Amino acid sequence: MGRAARWVEGFSRALAGRRGQRRAFQVLTLVTVAALLPITWLFVSADSLVTDVEDAPSAPVAVVFGAGLYAGGKPSPYLAGRLNAAAKLYRKGTVQAVLVTGDNSRTDYDEPTAMRSYLVRRGVPRDRIADDYAGFDTWDSCTRAKRIFGVDKALLVSQSFHIRRAVALCRAAGIDVHGVAVENEHDATWWYGGAREVVAAAKAAWDASVRPAPRFLGPREHSVDKALSASR
Repeated sequence: MGRAARWVEGFSRALAGRRGQRRAFQVLTLVTVAALLPITWLFVSADSLVTDVEDAPSAPVAVVFGAGLYAGGKPSPYLAGRLNAAAKLYRKGTVQAVLVTGDNSRTDYDEPTAMRSYLVRRGVPRDRIADDYAGFDTWDSCTRAKRIFGVDKALLVSQSFHIRRAVALCRAAGIDVHGVAVENEHDATWWYGGAREVVAAAKAAWDASVRPAPRFLGPREHSVDKALSASR
């Protein structure tokens, strides 16, 4: 009998008795609690800072996170929902500029440019939009907004399943933020996104504690400053 087979046999015997079953239940309970701690942290730390477009407080900048493109560079429905909300915040005068942050790691995939074009078509002037081409994940977007673009206060725009994580991470990066939750149809993508947050919350807790450097840092950029100056 191989080592693995002996281990399985021994484990099965351990579970056969009442004591073994009780220990297995205790281990399962501990694992479940540990898995849920990060997502609980997100709700406790960020839930009171989440609002909607109509009730959002004023801030200099709206930060919009990338959420996928279709063929030809068309924003996905989830990204379009975020951009529509940002455009509305601008038209209402709630924000004076928009920072679009997303993935441009390949020459054939450019979220920020697609996001900017979408906003311009919806009435946001080009000179009020700043582009971050290295927002590869939420932490990178938040820490680059602070360290590269000099954002100190902002409204974050994303779907409700993601916005609490974005708020918690941007606060950890040193930005004074509120989150604007966008609602989309609760389709398979929505439920997948919600389930994914349980796993993503663990990485968020790590990022908020360790505060690693983003994948790309680089020199200070002034496109947000210029966008805000154009609004005056």
